[in-house]
Amino acid sequence: MTVLEWMLESDPAVRWQVLRDLAGAPADVVAAERARVATEGWGARLLELQDPDGQWAGGSLFPAGDAGPGPDGQAWTATEPTLTMLRLFGADPADERVRQAVARAAAGSKWEYNDEPIFHGEGEPCINGRTVTLGVYFGYDVSGIVERLVGGQLADGGWNCEAEFGSVRSSFDSTINVLEGLLAYERATGTATAATAARRRGEEYLLERGLFRRLSTGEVVNEGYLSFSFPPRWHYDVLRGLEHFAEVGETPDPRVKEAIELVRVKRRTDGTWPLENTHRGAVHFPLEEGDGHPSRWNTLRALRVLTWYDSKV
Repeated sequence: MTVLEWMLESDPAVRWQVLRDLAGAPADVVAAERARVATEGWGARLLELQDPDGQWAGGSLFPAGDAGPGPDGQAWTATEPTLTMLRLFGADPADERVRQAVARAAAGSKWEYNDEPIFHGEGEPCINGRTVTLGVYFGYDVSGIVERLVGGQLADGGWNCEAEFGSVRSSFDSTINVLEGLLAYERATGTATAATAARRRGEEYLLERGLFRRLSTGEVVNEGYLSFSFPPRWHYDVLRGLEHFAEVGETPDPRVKEAIELVRVKRRTDGTWPLENTHRGAVHFPLEEGDGHPSRWNTLRALRVLTWYDSKV
């Protein structure tokens, strides 16, 4: 069995993206497979788990009664992480089941931080970056959140969720969430001049550091950044950083070369990439066998990144 055949033996959420990005399938075939996300497999299961009030697990960022991250990790079953999973699965926003589910969430889910509706945004830039990505994807106005993100960019070019407590140094984790949101917003509006400038500065923050090294010493910032997680949650890693630049689609900056080589060396002899560093916490249901096992998601992501890089250099 080829790697492509193995990847296609999966959930519709994986299959339609493999057909589009790796197999070169006709658009109608891709669309038909994507339509199955809302009716079969993982996507359908998530939609079925929605609460009557529009939330998942009774909360926006955390399940009802959950105080947040603890020794066993963070629960990933509340509304924002569930909507993020639907987006990663590629659930079609135009599908009536998806549209109604998101509308219920928009009406019924409020942030624990400020009691504001979910698409009005929260306080932390990493959460707001993900909310912008979700708002754009599902068709909600998030322009006010974008303005706050642009205004909250730090002097070194990135963002940090600890800025409200006085931090003046950016975080890789916060920055990647904001960059993804700003790029999605630009693509959706076509007129995001301030957002574009902020994104470019944020990308430079990552590039100056080779996507994973300290600017001051050249040391690896966090060993976890070298492991490829799926879902990535709010966390940064090298593959997620490269995915952003691949999504931008421009000629690769020479400073990503070391990160690209890290992706290449992680490829197993069977042509796949493993799942690594799964972020601890309760989930609705597992997507893959676990860390160390071949991962269809990471293989798809890595091959997309390498296709972009090798086609441009």
